[in-house]
Amino acid sequence: MFWNKLKSKNRRMGRVQVLDVKVRSSVAAAARMRMIAVALGVTCGTIFGLYGLWRGGEWALNRLVYENKAFAIQQVDVQTDGVLSIEQLRRWCALKSGQNLLALDLARVKGDLELFPVIRSVSVERILPGTLRIRVAEREPIAQINVPQPKAVGEGIELAVYQVDAEGFVMLPLDPRQRAIPLTGSDDQMPVISGVNFAELQPGRRMDSLQMRAALKLIQDFGSSPMAALVELKRIDVSAPQVLNVTTGQGSEVTFGLDDFERQLHRWEQVHAECLRYNRSIGALDLAVNVNTPLRMQEASVLPLPPPKIVKPQRNRKKNV
Repeated sequence: MFWNKLKSKNRRMGRVQVLDVKVRSSVAAAARMRMIAVALGVTCGTIFGLYGLWRGGEWALNRLVYENKAFAIQQVDVQTDGVLSIEQLRRWCALKSGQNLLALDLARVKGDLELFPVIRSVSVERILPGTLRIRVAEREPIAQINVPQPKAVGEGIELAVYQVDAEGFVMLPLDPRQRAIPLTGSDDQMPVISGVNFAELQPGRRMDSLQMRAALKLIQDFGSSPMAALVELKRIDVSAPQVLNVTTGQGSEVTFGLDDFERQLHRWEQVHAECLRYNRSIGALDLAVNVNTPLRMQEASVLPLPPPKIVKPQRNRKKNV
């Protein structure tokens, strides 16, 4: 009997402990739910608050800045150092009347202009409250490449003309309506480069072969040498390896190596002067050979007179506001 009483007492104590554990667990679960609800409320409130601030700031920015007529473009200050007309540059910019200066994407304006092969670089600048400044640097062609192709209308072959600047970038000749400076005789006196790979002739792309780089360097060095006043550089053939075959307007054929043009031009000047002493002129000269330079002379009387040199006009920066 004593054992039964003790057993009954232990059961009552066990039930109290189990009940106490269940109460504490439910209180803790309720506290956790309250904490989760508060955290969710704070998070949602923060998100909606930030969204409201963002939308409000966007509205204020559009209202006070991007749609503010006080920042409308009133002047477009365009300058170029080349022959392009200001009106043509304005059309290429594709600016709209009354466009907001602060909303204007300057990188787009710069990129759109630099897509045209004739343009080397562009800088675009905002000058508040209403002036857009554009500065254009153009590519200046120094040589041309003639490509035979079928005529668009009728039968036969015609020449498509490409131009190349000093860095080797290819461009098409400008339409006379796109020019502010009319064509002069000097534009027709550019040397013709032949023997190139026609597949490389893509406007806006650079021709970077060793032969082409050498030909362009020769044209530049020739232009600043005394020989430029004595003969006309008519054609440069780049098809042969390791040499450039030059034909002058006076009928001479001169072969150059691919480097050290200053020395070769000086040697050409010496040979030219020596031939004149004997009333002769150069028929063929191989300047790629350093020692015992091969020379074939001809009577000076059979050669055409050199054409008068036409000085290109200075490329001053043109401005229009």
